[in-house]
Amino acid sequence: PGRGPAPGIRAVGIGGRAGAVKVARRRAAGHEESMPLPTRITICGIPEIVGFRDAGVTHVLSMIGPLADQPPVDEWLKPLHWSVLRFHDVVKDWAGYDGPEVSHVMAVLAFGQKVEADRPNIGKILVHCHMGISRSTAAAAILMSQLAPGSEASAFAALHRVRPRCWPNSRMIGYADTLLGRKGELIAALKAHQREILRNHPDIAELVRSVGRGDELPD
Repeated sequence: PGRGPAPGIRAVGIGGRAGAVKVARRRAAGHEESMPLPTRITICGIPEIVGFRDAGVTHVLSMIGPLADQPPVDEWLKPLHWSVLRFHDVVKDWAGYDGPEVSHVMAVLAFGQKVEADRPNIGKILVHCHMGISRSTAAAAILMSQLAPGSEASAFAALHRVRPRCWPNSRMIGYADTLLGRKGELIAALKAHQREILRNHPDIAELVRSVGRGDELPD
């Protein structure tokens, strides 16, 4: 990361130059919703999903373990679009665990493209994992910065407001930084976010260590 897409990884946006022109035109026309803003994105864990029955959710991104039971999102929320990704919430290659790969983050970006393509027929965008702390918050930050290069810090600031106690999966953010060609800006924004989280919720440091992710703690 830091010098654009790595070999074998293609940059993912919203359809190249034509997509960028569309976004620019929307902004020029006063469309403040030219990207999935925090007012539309909701983050939660599996136990909280049912509470959004009447929230007007139209798009759902689920991230659960490879063998986890799939929550009945279609029955509870009846979304227009629902994507399910299966991987463990780890940041290193551990035996017996299937962590996030480039393909998973590409699927997150494809979900963002689907949301954009479905305008204006979008309501709330629900992003969830098991607890609503790591995989889902990483995905939400990626989605919020996907269509707006230079908005990385703003995306994490918004994430802090939407889900104050969170610790985004750094492996996912690293892949997204490369795929989006952000040259380390997304990673830098994550580190600043981590420091802010630890200032406000110092107890999270012990939780991070307890799941074998102490290396993510900033110096």
